[in-house]
Amino acid sequence: MLLRNIDLNLLVVLDALLTEKHVTRTGVRLHLSQPAISHSLNKLRVLLDDPLLIRQGNEVVLSVMAQNLQAPLKAILGQVETLLGQSIDFVPAESQRTFRLAMSDYGATIVLPKLLVLLREQAPDTSLVIIQDSRLGMLEQIEQGKIDLAVGVFPTMPADICSDVLFEETFTCLLNRRSLPDNGVLDLDSYLARPHLLVSTDGNTQGEVDNVLHARGLQRRVAVNVPHWGTAPGMITDTDLILTVATRTLDNLSFGDSLVALPPPMTIAPFNYVQVWHQRFNEDPAHRWLRDLVRQVSAPSAA
Repeated sequence: MLLRNIDLNLLVVLDALLTEKHVTRTGVRLHLSQPAISHSLNKLRVLLDDPLLIRQGNEVVLSVMAQNLQAPLKAILGQVETLLGQSIDFVPAESQRTFRLAMSDYGATIVLPKLLVLLREQAPDTSLVIIQDSRLGMLEQIEQGKIDLAVGVFPTMPADICSDVLFEETFTCLLNRRSLPDNGVLDLDSYLARPHLLVSTDGNTQGEVDNVLHARGLQRRVAVNVPHWGTAPGMITDTDLILTVATRTLDNLSFGDSLVALPPPMTIAPFNYVQVWHQRFNEDPAHRWLRDLVRQVSAPSAA
């Protein structure tokens, strides 16, 4: 197979097809028509002598060859992007790039408002697509090339994922003021005796707080589990529930007289809130520019 006989643009299409496993979604991703993607897929099948995408019932799966090609193909395309990025300056004002970011609504509250202001000022033709997923789901999508950047809490990460600490976060308890004990103090016994509201984007009932309690042989009762940070404070207003939540979640929240914010009755170590990306983007000028903006708007002084 002679390299000069191959349209290298097919590699970009192949990468997107192996990620999306869908002709129409690949077209949307690459801003190409569905017939154009179908034509490229047929050429790739002939070139590689392999079906690549195989329909099984109601889903499409990758052939064995396609699975084996996915990782080295991404590595090659990443190296090409790096090579070109070293010789081509990135000009935000002229960029028409679309970035795909993953974050919870907590991350969106911290990052997006100020990020959008800077994007509109510096790169008005740049587009953002924001998705929400579990921690594991975000990391998987980064490795698969489906998203460019994720922000969140990631205790463990694969070796090919890079990270940058945006800020250190602490915990605060929020509860109905009228439900406080008579002495006005939320001690550990009172904390454990009360029902709790837990925020978990993936439905997991084991969060950082529960890990701290379990290490001490203790357990709280989670009565309500919800996926959204933004709606959680309003849910406990007229209840006996306790919400133990990341402190910056409560920024700019007006409690009135109904809710009170207190420190947890046990020591919970602060945690790092980070942005993560695949190492293939380390030297990409556009990606570095985006990471710098996220770092800038996430700094505590920018809150």
